[in-house]
Amino acid sequence: MNWVLVGSLLSCLFLGASSALIAPQVIILSMFTSEANVWYGIPEFNVLAQNTTIPGLSPLFPQIHCTADGTICQLTLGEGEINAATSIAALVFSPLTNLTSTYFLIAGIAGVNPKVATIGSVTFARYAVQVALQMEIDAREIPANFSTGYFPQDSTGPGDFPGTFYGTEVFEVNDALRQLAFSAAQMAQLNDTEAAIQLRAQYAASPDFAPANNVSGPSVVLCDTATSDNFWDGALLGEAFENTTKVFTNQTGVYCSTQQEDNATLEALLRGALSGLVDFSRVIVMRTTSDFDRQPPGETALEQVLGPSPGHTPAVANLHLAGVEVVEMIAEGWSATFENGVPPTNYIGDVFGSLGGNPDFGPGSRFGGEPANNA
Repeated sequence: MNWVLVGSLLSCLFLGASSALIAPQVIILSMFTSEANVWYGIPEFNVLAQNTTIPGLSPLFPQIHCTADGTICQLTLGEGEINAATSIAALVFSPLTNLTSTYFLIAGIAGVNPKVATIGSVTFARYAVQVALQMEIDAREIPANFSTGYFPQDSTGPGDFPGTFYGTEVFEVNDALRQLAFSAAQMAQLNDTEAAIQLRAQYAASPDFAPANNVSGPSVVLCDTATSDNFWDGALLGEAFENTTKVFTNQTGVYCSTQQEDNATLEALLRGALSGLVDFSRVIVMRTTSDFDRQPPGETALEQVLGPSPGHTPAVANLHLAGVEVVEMIAEGWSATFENGVPPTNYIGDVFGSLGGNPDFGPGSRFGGEPANNA
């Protein structure tokens, strides 16, 4: 028996007959105000029809917002890994929610690798990699044979395979669902601006950055995301974390978007899945790209990080334009496709194999291929 769910139901009875469990088809997860605002006052649905305070959420964003029928909700987590993890944990383990059938759409803006995509683009990740969970030496003190001050834990230098894993270094989500979201998002007419076009043109001098200078503007891209609380910038860190992504995913991941929350969000959702409260196969990681992770030719890293961010406007706009296609795909196809779930065709879960199965990255399952709570 799922005693957590039983406790949730009993708690709601004590709260009164009018307090139904929050059990949406989709929850849109934003990280801060401008990401959240694009979902308010839109023509497709009104997530401000119901506003419920949930203990444990961010003091700045204490409510989950839902449509009148409760099928679509939006929640703002707060920025950074700690805010993301604690807000998701509060949501998942709240006696006010039943999220066993809910799809989670992570919908935030991010930096982007100019080798892979350009600003304003919409990315869908299969892997989320916690690139800063490594040993670090200040760049002014690194040995002559080190390309960066970052190197994996319990290793002797950059590029080595980690000797120690904490479990949150890599997550893999449902690729079959990701492909459906990718197809739906391609229906959107993406936003672009003249300022963003001008910034792209600065990358034209380097053939490596051809995707950044895409004359067609932003597009929908399948590529992976990197997490760190540090907002990093510059060619050297971009190349270092590009390499980390490859090492941590056994050369499979494509380093593309850069953000501060996703591994924390996914770990909290995985803990909920282990408790029978969340279906981890129902997670979509969507990041729209607002800035490049490294400078164009002729510019310094400091000039890049302190300069204007003309990609912010199309990135925020495209959260809604592409994201609403994904949300409506799930809502409109609920009975036919999504209510019973989209069966994954790939491994899903963390580097430990906590949900069962054998990860296709890292050292393999810690639990013999069984779920952690069955091993």
